[in-house]
Amino acid sequence: MLLFDRINSDIKAAMLSKDKVKLAVLRDIKSKLLLESTSSANAEITNDVVVKVVKKLYKQRMETIEIYNKQGRSDLAEEEESQSKVLEKYLPKQLSVEEIHKAVIDAISETNAQGMQDMGKVMGLLNSKIGGQSDGKIMAAIVKEELA
Repeated sequence: MLLFDRINSDIKAAMLSKDKVKLAVLRDIKSKLLLESTSSANAEITNDVVVKVVKKLYKQRMETIEIYNKQGRSDLAEEEESQSKVLEKYLPKQLSVEEIHKAVIDAISETNAQGMQDMGKVMGLLNSKIGGQSDGKIMAAIVKEELA
């Protein structure tokens, strides 16, 4: 089953169970996916597109939680936290730092990277292999550390 189809069926289930938070998040995902499909030349909504959109929404929620916590607005942070939990269900399992580190070392040897000038090659390869399963900031930090 495609993730997009799963989201549509989960929207119906959230409506029936009157789960307002889940329904709002799922509708947000669906609207972003529909915008994505109409803005690009390829109108097909693949699992990769869904993961990309959900990952972006999840990252936005996490940044918002951090801002709210800094401002002492725990009530708003809790609301964002509950929304991020719904988004997590549609993301692939995230790799641990050790797994990312191993993938970075493999990518460096595969691209024959010699220094920081080859960081783009390594990051490109990593994004194609484990992009949806890891945070780009963590990946970039490990690549910098290994290439330095």
